[in-house]
Amino acid sequence: MKPHRPILTVLAAGMLAAFAATAFAADGGNTTTSTAANNLASTYATFAGSGANADALVEGLRDGTSITLDTTTTTTNPDGTTSTTTTPTTFQPATGKLGYGNVNIVLALAQNQLAALGITDPTTDEIEVALNGGTVTLADGSTQTLQGVLALRAQGEGWGQIANALGFKLGDVVSASKTDRAQAGAEHAQHGHDVASTGRPEHPVRPLHPDRPQRPDVPQRPNIPQRPDIPSHVGRPGGG
Repeated sequence: MKPHRPILTVLAAGMLAAFAATAFAADGGNTTTSTAANNLASTYATFAGSGANADALVEGLRDGTSITLDTTTTTTNPDGTTSTTTTPTTFQPATGKLGYGNVNIVLALAQNQLAALGITDPTTDEIEVALNGGTVTLADGSTQTLQGVLALRAQGEGWGQIANALGFKLGDVVSASKTDRAQAGAEHAQHGHDVASTGRPEHPVRPLHPDRPQRPDVPQRPNIPQRPDIPSHVGRPGGG
């Protein structure tokens, strides 16, 4: 009986190829996920107070896990030195896991609601209130109770209903967030290009080619005189 080693070899190669394809697909999925998370974090870094806080918001809302936001305070000591204090704020989102599209809606609605109240540089506590509900203190000293974007979602309300309850149109909020995300992505890409190109010599500018001299005009050919008309044949002698 002949051995079956060639067949086994082919089967093993096929299994390895299938495993490699699966690993490649998984890696591609992770790359896509990482890009979406980075784009959202870049969009809401200013709103969250830092890039690290924005990462924590996106990750916590995406996975439905607790979120820790840090507030950094710098004070000047009597001797002229400075001290930095970091205070964490930890809270659990009122909803479970959310897709990246829903994460964007949540953060956009929270940002717009606080901005409408005059809070454009929110504290970590104010961000928590905008998401889960609570009370914020306004610039004039008055207080405002917020229902919380996530709290309303947990009650079963749709995004359109939530936006209307906050005084916005969902389409306008999402459209504006896409513009902000595109700008943040462009700035991030430009920053990466600037960092990558630092220290590289600039390409020399190529000299312009000299203009080619124009060709002299070709003289026109003299007109050829017309040939004289050939006289018609006269009749032969004796002709009829």
